[in-house]
Amino acid sequence: MKTTALALAGAGFLGLAQPAAAQDVGACLITKTDINPFFVKMKEGATAKAEELGISLSTFAGKVDGDHETQVQAVETCIASGAKGILLTASDTKAMVPVVKKARDAGVLVIALDTPLEPIDAADATFATDNFKAGELIGQWAAATLGDAAADAKIAMLDLTPSQPSVDVLRDQGFMTGFGIETGDADRIGDEDDPRIVGHDITNGNEEGGRKAMENLLQRDPDVNVVYTINEPAAAGAYEALQSFGKTEGVLVVSIDGGCPGVQNVKEGIIGATSQQYPLLMASLGIEAIAKFAETGEKPEPTPGLDFFDTGVTLVTDQPVEGVESIGTDEGLERCWG
Repeated sequence: MKTTALALAGAGFLGLAQPAAAQDVGACLITKTDINPFFVKMKEGATAKAEELGISLSTFAGKVDGDHETQVQAVETCIASGAKGILLTASDTKAMVPVVKKARDAGVLVIALDTPLEPIDAADATFATDNFKAGELIGQWAAATLGDAAADAKIAMLDLTPSQPSVDVLRDQGFMTGFGIETGDADRIGDEDDPRIVGHDITNGNEEGGRKAMENLLQRDPDVNVVYTINEPAAAGAYEALQSFGKTEGVLVVSIDGGCPGVQNVKEGIIGATSQQYPLLMASLGIEAIAKFAETGEKPEPTPGLDFFDTGVTLVTDQPVEGVESIGTDEGLERCWG
């Protein structure tokens, strides 16, 4: 199983610090929210690994996705507490850089989880899905599913926040590339000129935001037939809006995360395909890296050929298409959360 292989590879790579070596080591996990199931599972993974290795873990979260002020305060708290390492999923990948530098200058190991900082080397390391590839996979699947009709598609883009954090941009641009849409500036959302894009709207990565964004874009063009969503809570909200408009038939909804509820939504036909990530693996490897750093001073290295440690991504769908590797929902449910 891929996640097992990845976990074993990560364990060998990081050296698996032992509990005795990690005594009195403090670590922090700072997530975007404590509501999104993705981050709930990330917290579970970090907590379990910290208990295994004897590390004292403190956890923090923003009030909503995009609340970087609370995250800044959390980093300050972790520095003051003498934490040896911080695991961070940044809501604003640019605005967090100064306080991350402050932490690193104080000798704290800072690892970005899931969402790279901008620039990526503002953190000591990044453990993440290849978010561009995750978007590309669902874009390829949608284009192949539509076939010739892809040339006349009407696509709604349900993104994350106005600040356009790196994970938002990478997934958005990856989807467009996979679908065959020429993007503009690779570091920006919304500057493409392809007429198939009905528009972009923000969701804040939650169900209510997904519903509102979908309603806005359906009002702009009621004939939307492809819906890209930043994550599965946003996809669930988008589907609710499609239902209220009587538009669920003939509309492809694609998403990213591969959490257990999201894969179940694929199984039920609410989402056509999703790219599965492994947050439990990201978090557990992050804790192992902090333990190793505390013991030896060594920092984790990226996957060869990349500027981050790749924790893997897999397309999940029950409607496979030629040329795009995927797994079905039964296997996806076995592997969800990683």
